[in-house]
Amino acid sequence: MPPLAQVLETLVDYLQDHAVKIITGLVLMVVGWYWGHRRARYDWQKQTFLDRLNISLNSIHNGQLLIRTLTEKHGQEIFLNSQAAAKVVEAARKTTPTDPLLPFSKDDYWYYLNAVLNELSEQFAVGHLRRDLGAPIQQARYLICLTCECHGELRTRKVRAMVVRKEVLTKLPAEAPAFASPHHSTRWSTLQMMAAEYAKHPWRFIEVELCA
Repeated sequence: MPPLAQVLETLVDYLQDHAVKIITGLVLMVVGWYWGHRRARYDWQKQTFLDRLNISLNSIHNGQLLIRTLTEKHGQEIFLNSQAAAKVVEAARKTTPTDPLLPFSKDDYWYYLNAVLNELSEQFAVGHLRRDLGAPIQQARYLICLTCECHGELRTRKVRAMVVRKEVLTKLPAEAPAFASPHHSTRWSTLQMMAAEYAKHPWRFIEVELCA
């Protein structure tokens, strides 16, 4: 039998022996593609991107609330594990308007927060080197917590690692600051809830010193 005919015969035998597995695999692949495409379209319509992690700096200057993005990446780039990133998305879907902090257990919280801390510390590595070399720097202690705001006039819904100077969060003014945009009132409410939560459950936060 010619070599090509032998190859074809072997291929036909293999397909016959594994037809069910092959068809099942193709069906699952099509279903997975369809579901993923449908989920992506739904998320775009709702402007919901829970697989993204936004690290957000929150501050009050001259009586105005300022919100600035320090970085934004796919969750798996920061948590370094697909299962951990999936757990973050799962927790984000459970947040409520009255508790926007991700509902992890006390034993698990540190691991997720520490991943964010590592990402943030890398951004400010130059500041720490400057301090070690005796160069002039400014430094402050910040608190980080994981949230997913789900109320108010939000343009997009994402998992957000809130970064706020410790002395700012623990001494929030009684009156609301000015807002650069109306939907920033949601962030002010989040900061108030964070302050109350930090007083009761500080393990839902992680503290970091940043130098610049």
